Amino acid sequence: MEHPLIGDISHLNSDELQTRITELGKKLSWARRNNAYLASQLEMALETYNNQYRAKQQEIYDAAMKKGSDFADKIDIS
Repeated sequence: MEHPLIGDISHLNSDELQTRITELGKKLSWARRNNAYLASQLEMALETYNNQYRAKQQEIYDAAMKKGSDFADKIDIS
């Protein structure tokens, strides 16, 4: 379940999302040891950021496939 209080994060790029995911992961590891309620809130926030990150990566992949980038010219195994 995504966190309901996180606003629109679609303006963030992949690097910014990855940075926030890393920060939340560190905070979550502390919260799991000390505060169960905070941990559940952080898990929801982390899910929100992970979902947005996956969506950005899918957009990049779809754009590459649309251009016809099959990487045939990049890998030479002969």
